[in-house]
Amino acid sequence: MEIARNKFVSLSYQLRLNGAEGDLIEETGESNPLQFVFGTGKMIEMFENKLEGLKEGDNFDFELKSHEAYGEVNTDAIVDLPKNIFEVNGQIDESLLKIGNMIPMQDANGNRLNGMVLEVTDNTVKMDFNHPLAGDDLHFSGQVLEVREATEQELVEAVGGGCSSGNCGDGCSC
Repeated sequence: MEIARNKFVSLSYQLRLNGAEGDLIEETGESNPLQFVFGTGKMIEMFENKLEGLKEGDNFDFELKSHEAYGEVNTDAIVDLPKNIFEVNGQIDESLLKIGNMIPMQDANGNRLNGMVLEVTDNTVKMDFNHPLAGDDLHFSGQVLEVREATEQELVEAVGGGCSSGNCGDGCSC
């Protein structure tokens, strides 16, 4: 069976930065594979394009240029925020505001995003809201471990659907 839309895919791979000999930043194997439903918008589009049509047992080796992956670094996504917005009950948790920490936040529209602390002054915190891999070329090599029809439950989970009650936990059969 070939990798195609709405198929369940399992991969082992190595991810390296900026070429086949670049720094290894992620590796999965048969015991901890990457598993996803193909074509549901959860993966980088060009990553899926490179995998489409492969079969179980096929090897792959390809590079995504930064503009095909997480984009170039957007300087507009590096901002100085007032330090007081990090207060909780009138106190700032200084351990949170360490250089390199990723902090989950929300924008003015309620969208969730993560920012990395770049600099802390007496009054401001410089945050970078770019993806951590923005500006990097990504090199993937690995093997397709499994391709099969996705179950109805896997399809529902992949597109963000599921329980209508909003109280689903593990094992929920709403």
